[in-house]
Amino acid sequence: MDKSQVHISKFLSLILRHKPETIGLELDNSGWANVSELLAKAEEHNRQISMKELITVVAENDKQRFIFNSDRSKIRANQGHSLSIELDLKPVKPPEILYHGTATRFIDSIRTQGLIKGRRQHVHLSSDIETARKVGDRHGKPVILAVLTDKMHDGNHQFFLSDNKVWLTDYVPVEYILFP
Repeated sequence: MDKSQVHISKFLSLILRHKPETIGLELDNSGWANVSELLAKAEEHNRQISMKELITVVAENDKQRFIFNSDRSKIRANQGHSLSIELDLKPVKPPEILYHGTATRFIDSIRTQGLIKGRRQHVHLSSDIETARKVGDRHGKPVILAVLTDKMHDGNHQFFLSDNKVWLTDYVPVEYILFP
């Protein structure tokens, strides 16, 4: 993505995941926003986004953070909300191991509390080490934690797979985390 698309993506993340009220936008209970209203309200707040640019950002976002409905009249973030959103995700059996990227400065807290969702609705896990490393890089010196998800699942913990292939769960207890 070029610099303009990155700015649009960051703006959409703010609006569709955390603070739609910033531009006076309302999301429905499932996090969907009317595309025409989003573009109009963005323009009212000095953010010019064309429909073509929006389509490009949704299609080319490397993390596939956003999705349109079938006729592109609505848009929402796939996951990562700090808002209370019902994503209509169904429980899915996870693979044996998933990964969590974090920074070294958080390891002591994780060793005592496990992985907590914080302000988000879920803890995010990756199916591959490289994606987890990229996540960890965003927070400082990266550390990759392996999570024994099949054992968690056997212990009645639920997992969900978002449309953009991010694994989600409510909490990861310490006993299921393999530290480096």
